[in-house]
Amino acid sequence: MTVKSIKRKLITVSESQLIKTEVLCQKQQFSLVIQPAVEGVNLTDWAVNNRHWIEEKLLKYSALLFRDFDLTRNFVFEHFIQSISSELIEYSYGSTPRTLVTGKIYTSTEYPAEQFIPLHNEMAYSLNWPMKIWFFCVKVAAQGGETPIADSRKIFQRIDTKIKERFIDKKVMYVRNYLKGIDLDWRDVFQTTNKVEVESYCRKAGIEFEWKSEDHLRTTQVCQAIAIHPQTGDRVWFNQAHLFHVSSLQTEVRESLLSAIAEENLPRNAFYGDGSPIESSTIEEINEIYQQEAITFPWKEGDILMLDNMLVAHGRKPFVGTRKVLVGMADAFSYK
Repeated sequence: MTVKSIKRKLITVSESQLIKTEVLCQKQQFSLVIQPAVEGVNLTDWAVNNRHWIEEKLLKYSALLFRDFDLTRNFVFEHFIQSISSELIEYSYGSTPRTLVTGKIYTSTEYPAEQFIPLHNEMAYSLNWPMKIWFFCVKVAAQGGETPIADSRKIFQRIDTKIKERFIDKKVMYVRNYLKGIDLDWRDVFQTTNKVEVESYCRKAGIEFEWKSEDHLRTTQVCQAIAIHPQTGDRVWFNQAHLFHVSSLQTEVRESLLSAIAEENLPRNAFYGDGSPIESSTIEEINEIYQQEAITFPWKEGDILMLDNMLVAHGRKPFVGTRKVLVGMADAFSYK
């Protein structure tokens, strides 16, 4: 047989054969790890052809971890999100410092490496939030820096009935003070230097506002304590009372702030919706449940973690060394 007589055989590989999956937490059937089953799988191309499959798995497992797809570039991450979701959301009216990287891709919260960021649902302190959020690990920390996740349905189920009833009845009031040089400036939060634009945003979002001085803006808003997922119908614990509450501040930080400003001028605080104080013991109990339900996995560079933002809470563990995780958000939702 001569070389010329050899005919190449066309091999067709189905989309399902291109990837392999396993559950990250077998005990809870929570979070699905998706990896290439063969070399050279282009994640974005595969995702475009399997968008419905991804949506189904996200609703079933709440979190999807795309791993070993050889992703290293920021714009690839953004393109991947755009290929399977609606337009990305700007991080407007944010509560933590971030930096815009490209398009609508941001750095993850830029708190000092030694700080632990409690688990929470993104923008649950407002009446508008992204239904989906993605994290892209560009650089793994030398030590720590994991992004723990937890099932928001389980958080809701485990919180004491009396606490839940109190929050459901009263909701949560968030009070924020934007003071130049102390935490976030109002210009950075609202991404404008125009006070008229800030006031317009607040009115549309149902946020009460008061200019205490040229550089001091105070906002107050009452928001939900729980929410119902529009697709699954699940009731989820969905607020950030435990992050905003004064007791969430480290003792030395709280004492330092209160030595310089009055308590009503703290950058953020949370109360029951009627303005009455939330007991510190209640916040402690809620934080403990979050910690008990947290699932942690080690990051690998190139990982993309996709979360249903209503079904899954996320946080950040302290770390050593350089850590770079980018964030993208999409599918805006408004609470009715």
